Amino acid sequence: MNPRIKFLTLTAFALTSLSACDSLLDVKPQSSITEAVYFQNEGDFEPYLTGIYTYMRTFANNVTYGTERSEELIAGSNSRFGVAWSQIITPTSGAINYNDWYKAIGHCNLLLARIEAFPFAGNPDLRKRIIAETYSLRAYFYFHLTRIIGDAPLMLQAVTDENVPLLPRSPAAEVMQQVQGDLDKAIGFYKSVGNFNAASYPSKYRFAYGSTQALKAEASLWSAKVLGGGDADFNTAIAAIAEVEASGVSLNADFKNVTGLRAPNNPEVMLSAYFSRDETGGNYGVNALPFLTIVQGAVNLDSLPYTQTSTTGQGAYQISQPSRALFSKSTTDKRTPYTWVTERQTSGPKISWITKYPGTKYSDDRISDNELIIFRLADIYLMKAEAYAALNKMEEAIAYLDKIRTRAGTGAYAGAKTKAAVEREILDERGRELFFENKRWYDLARFHKGGTIDVYQFVPNLVGKKTPLFWPLNTTVLANNKLLVQTAGY
Repeated sequence: MNPRIKFLTLTAFALTSLSACDSLLDVKPQSSITEAVYFQNEGDFEPYLTGIYTYMRTFANNVTYGTERSEELIAGSNSRFGVAWSQIITPTSGAINYNDWYKAIGHCNLLLARIEAFPFAGNPDLRKRIIAETYSLRAYFYFHLTRIIGDAPLMLQAVTDENVPLLPRSPAAEVMQQVQGDLDKAIGFYKSVGNFNAASYPSKYRFAYGSTQALKAEASLWSAKVLGGGDADFNTAIAAIAEVEASGVSLNADFKNVTGLRAPNNPEVMLSAYFSRDETGGNYGVNALPFLTIVQGAVNLDSLPYTQTSTTGQGAYQISQPSRALFSKSTTDKRTPYTWVTERQTSGPKISWITKYPGTKYSDDRISDNELIIFRLADIYLMKAEAYAALNKMEEAIAYLDKIRTRAGTGAYAGAKTKAAVEREILDERGRELFFENKRWYDLARFHKGGTIDVYQFVPNLVGKKTPLFWPLNTTVLANNKLLVQTAGY
C-alpha cells in the first residue's frame, strides 16, 4: 500500500475507532460507533488492520523502555532524560500505565472476532493474510509489554459491551506461551495462502512471513534466557531464523545503507516503522540531533548532523563513553562514522553526536524522518550466534558473529572460544551493530539473565541500586483493578 494512502487511512481510523477499551483497569467497551461503521462488509477489515499499525509505530518510537535504561546514552547539551535513564523508578515516579498496549490488543481481538463471520468469498487469501498479520501484531504487543512489566493480564476476547472482565496478571511464561501460539497461528495462515512465497514482503511496514519468523526468534531467545525455557527455546529460535534466512533478505554491502535506504529498497530490512516529514512527524532521533547554535564554530561542522533550530533537533543525547569504547576496539570499523561523530572546536573535542538516524537534509532544514527499523538481518544473524553459543556450539556461533564483523571490516573473531568469551563478544557486537536501534536494554536484560553480565555492574546508573528489571504499575492502574499486584521489588 502506498504510504501516503496508508496514513490517510490511519487518520480516518483514529477518528472513528480509538474510543475502544482503554485498559483492563478502567475499561470502556468498544464504541457503538465502531460497531456501526466497521465490519459491515469484507472491505472494512483491511483499513482497520492498517490502523492498528499506528500502535506498532508508536511503540517503536518510544526509547524509554528499550534504550534509555541501557548504557548507550549520556546527556548532550540539553538533557531530556527521565527516570528510565536515572534508574530511579517507583510506583509514583515513571510507573507504567499500559493503556495503549491494551488498546492495541483490544483492536486485534475485535478484528479477529469479527472476521469469523466473513468468508471473503471473492478473495479468501486476503482474509488469511489479514488474520496472519493480526495475530502477528497481537503477539508483538504482548511481547513488547511483557519485556517491560513481566507478568501481564491476558485479554484475548473482544470487548463489545459493558461486561468487561477485570483480569489479574498472568505469569510471564503464560504470556509468552500466548505470544508463541499467536505467532504459530500467523505462520500457519501465511502458509495457507495460495501460491505461498516465503520471500514475499508485500510491505516492509507490515508483518509478513519473514518478519513474523523474526519476532518468533526474538521471543524465543527471551523465553530461553529470561523465563528459563532453555535449549528447547534456543532451538526454536534457530529454526525460526533459518526461515528468515530463506525469506529473500540480505545484508547491505555498505553499512551506511542500513538506515540510509528506506525500507522498500532496503534488502536487509524485514520490518520498519514508517516516517515521513509531511505525514507523521519526527522519530526519536530528533533528540540526538544538535541544532546549529550549539555546534556553531565546529571545525568539522559539515560532518555533524545538525538542524537549523531547536525545534527540529533537541541536542539531548550523545553516545556514552562505554558505547564509544566498544568501537575503539577496532580502528577499521566501518560503522563508526554512521553511528557517531565527535564535534571538534578549536579548543578540542567536545560532544560526540549520534549519526545513526541522521534524518534527511532538505533545502530548509534537516528533519528526523528516518524509518525506524524493527527487524533487520544483521540483528537476526546475531540472534542466531547467541542461540548457538547458549547451546555450546561455538563454531556455529562464531560463524554468524563473523558475518557481521566481515561487513564491519573488523576481521574475524580471534578471541577465546569459551562460552563466556563468545557470549560477551556477541553482546558487544550487538552494542556496535545495533546502537540506538531501541534494542540495548532488552539485550542487557537477556544477557544478564543468561549469566553473561551483571547488569547492576554493567549500567553505570544501576551501580549501587536495586531497581528491578521490570517496571512497576502505576498506582492508578492498581487502584482500578483490585486483582492486580504490584511488580515484584516495588
